[in-house]
Amino acid sequence: MKFDYKSIIDEVISKNFWPRFLVTVAGALVLAINYNLFLLHNDLVIGGTSGLATIVHEYTGLQPATFLIIANVIFIILSFIFLGSKQTGLTIVGSLLYPLFVSLTSDICEYLSTKIVLDNFLLVVLISGFLFGTANGFIYRAGFTTGGSDIIIQILNKYLKIPTGAASFMFNILVIIAGGMIFGFSKAVYAVIVLLMNSMLIDKIMLGISDSKMFYIFTKKSEEIKEFITEIDTGFTIMKTEGGHTNKANNIIMCVIATRDYYMFKNVVQKIDPQAFFIISDCYEVYGGHRQLKFPFI
Repeated sequence: MKFDYKSIIDEVISKNFWPRFLVTVAGALVLAINYNLFLLHNDLVIGGTSGLATIVHEYTGLQPATFLIIANVIFIILSFIFLGSKQTGLTIVGSLLYPLFVSLTSDICEYLSTKIVLDNFLLVVLISGFLFGTANGFIYRAGFTTGGSDIIIQILNKYLKIPTGAASFMFNILVIIAGGMIFGFSKAVYAVIVLLMNSMLIDKIMLGISDSKMFYIFTKKSEEIKEFITEIDTGFTIMKTEGGHTNKANNIIMCVIATRDYYMFKNVVQKIDPQAFFIISDCYEVYGGHRQLKFPFI
């Protein structure tokens, strides 16, 4: 029986559509206000089509919203051709809302810029980076994008096999360099700070803050450690492994521990077996298993 994954994808995309849509609308509005009030007003070119809009505005006087809607319509058409209708559907909302909000908020942001005077330019950069990263994070978490350069990056990834991260970095860095040549080196440095904040905040919003640690434990005292794990009412999994040098069959204990118990757990394991070898990593989400049975409301 063939697995009908396409119907599952359709179900996931349509699930909670309207709440996700409203989050995207709010995120696009915040992005537009941030662009008009902080980025455009301070000549910060942070990459993407917004950065290109700032450069074009400087040279031709063309309103950024006009450039954005023209560019995004072209990108949507390219997306339909090269990426297909389903993937394009997730970009249309943000691609049209963002330039619309840039146009609608232009005048009020121009007025606010005369009232909100920040003498410290670094403070401007930090506020802009926070708004930019937070809005993008919630839009991505809702399953949408604002289109623009994201579409070009997806096309490069699909047809030229360029990794998404590398394609995004190359595109943004070229736009930032162009902006630096026009508005000055210091503005380019500040733009990089905004992009770094954007990346970090997107990760935090998408993944959340790690509230657990995952332990992979190789020990010769597995029975004692399993007994200890059972005692603290935490689940574990035994993984069959083979030594890379010795080719001997071994077992590794894998378990997830709440961050608050990290210090106690690590030191107890070391006390039980001082020769134990273990790897610890952040764990952002735990679904199902023993923890779900203990806390079904999580």
